[in-house]
Amino acid sequence: MTRFQRLAAVTVVMTFLLVTLGVIVRATESGVACPTWPGCFPGRFLPGLDADYRVWLEWIHRTVAAVIGFLIIGMAALAVIDHRDRRSLLWPSIFAVGLVGFQAYLGRETVRLGNSGESVTAHLAAAMALVGVLVYLLVRSGYPARISGRGGGQGFTLLAVFAAAATFAVLLFGSNVTARSAGAVFTDWPLMSGGLFPFEPGTPSDVAVLYATNALHRYVAGVVLLILIGVAYAARRRSPARPRLAAMAVGILALYLIQVVIGGLQVLTLLSGWSQTLHVAIGALIWGGAVALAVIAYCDARLEPGRASSGGAGRPSEADPEREPRAGMTAAPDSTTSLRSTIGAYVALTKPRIIELLLVTTLPAMVLATRDVPGIQPIDWLRLTFWTLVSGTLAAGAANAINQYLDRDIDERMVRTRRRPLPAHDVTPERAMGFGIVLAIVSVALMAWFVNLLAAFLTLLAIAFYVFVYTIMLKRSTPMNIVIGGAAGALPPVIGWAAVTGNVGLPAVMLFLLVFYWTPPHFWALALRIRGDYAAAGVPMLPVVRGVAETSRQIVLYTILLVAISLVFAVVAQMGAVYFASAVILGGIFLWRALVLWRQGSAPEASTAQAIRLYRYSISYLTLLFVAVAVDSLIALPFG
Repeated sequence: MTRFQRLAAVTVVMTFLLVTLGVIVRATESGVACPTWPGCFPGRFLPGLDADYRVWLEWIHRTVAAVIGFLIIGMAALAVIDHRDRRSLLWPSIFAVGLVGFQAYLGRETVRLGNSGESVTAHLAAAMALVGVLVYLLVRSGYPARISGRGGGQGFTLLAVFAAAATFAVLLFGSNVTARSAGAVFTDWPLMSGGLFPFEPGTPSDVAVLYATNALHRYVAGVVLLILIGVAYAARRRSPARPRLAAMAVGILALYLIQVVIGGLQVLTLLSGWSQTLHVAIGALIWGGAVALAVIAYCDARLEPGRASSGGAGRPSEADPEREPRAGMTAAPDSTTSLRSTIGAYVALTKPRIIELLLVTTLPAMVLATRDVPGIQPIDWLRLTFWTLVSGTLAAGAANAINQYLDRDIDERMVRTRRRPLPAHDVTPERAMGFGIVLAIVSVALMAWFVNLLAAFLTLLAIAFYVFVYTIMLKRSTPMNIVIGGAAGALPPVIGWAAVTGNVGLPAVMLFLLVFYWTPPHFWALALRIRGDYAAAGVPMLPVVRGVAETSRQIVLYTILLVAISLVFAVVAQMGAVYFASAVILGGIFLWRALVLWRQGSAPEASTAQAIRLYRYSISYLTLLFVAVAVDSLIALPFG
């Protein structure tokens, strides 16, 4: 081991120790035992021998934190001295110095604010981020300085990154439970007051918040368990090629199952100190292991001989010379034109026109949800709206960029998509994937910091569903791909609702269903037009597999469901005359156009022209219907 690796290993161990000490401090309420910072008492370095044990616990906690700060500074110094040519180590080491400084600031604020809920959650989030950076540095330092070539596919890496993000999210939900003192609102487990949904009409708002905080943590923990099972299954399938990844993934899953049991014991023992400490300590180990799994998956794939990636049969290897960027593309831009084209290529990766449509469904949902939060101030609503739309834009761009990375072989065969950045060789596949991952991390982090944890977790799920369920699992395997995969595009109104209310109400579910059932007729109308492209690319879209007539019939059936749901929504959400009239008129036109397309199904040229008209109208339909939702919510005209 190099001296950098040895120091990194010591720092990682010490950081895990610090996290454990922090939980002990929290469980024993020692955080308020020292009234000043960084020392416990003015003018004294050591507490007196007769000081309460809680004072000593907090002093040890702060001292270990200070030691870790010096260790991280030492890592950065070694990175500059020994590895200044390794950007993969140099810049993260410098970033870790800034992060530990920020963590110290949060520690001071936590003391100043008397261990307030928000400060405790932020303190843990920064600590876990520091753990992640240090684990990355330790693992990455064990690989060659430069990994030549691009090796095999990175499909499992994407899954591992998503699993790591999910484990980080569940840690934050757990911290939020502690911060709100909601850990003991239910004394049974795994049920909550004898049921799975402990929400009853008439529950006082302050009690309902505690119920929701605890319940959301359990729901999210269940979702993360399913994700880790999926990661372990995927790793086991790859075990002949990557046995280390399989062992790590199964180990992380086993730790998580132990974590679930300890979570139950934490409830049944009424938040005993040992159960709280063990719960967070194992959670930190799971998070660190998930980060290590993602880094190892990435580096191991880069070291493999070039081969077709796992996204689909026949996909060219990332190391295929035909997929290299155009000559001079990777050189530093030497003019405004080249810089502009590079920026344009990365913007194109995000598919801006699709993002616009997603935002159209988010904002009206936020306006509608405001009726459930009557006390919200205009400045707060504007702040939530701004950050929700910014985060949603980045999240959609992330999903689209990763989608283009996974579908680059399809895009290369289709006339409609050949000019996208990857088929045109304007961006390398590896950079496209990295760009998408960074956008995803930033979007979820912004949503968690400026909006709320539920909206952030739903954003993470939307990205994951689009990438893994639609792009990887369904798109190349079933003609019902867009039906199931459409759930990802239907989540923005739910995210908008959660951003304002902190929960998911029935109107938000109805908006989800509205977009969900709008997606098939909208997309199949486009697929009818370019069915030849899909056939050439080997994608089993419905028009390719079942023909024009059957696709037209399915469009009519889904349109009927769509119009019906839009009318049911009017009743469920207690909408007024503006929305109801819009739903009837817009839905009637949509259904009429779908029926015209069905009647012309036997005439390919006529059906193609009508499909184009229906596709264009479907965009106007969704836009105008959600505008009606917003307008009706603002003016609140009574119906009838």
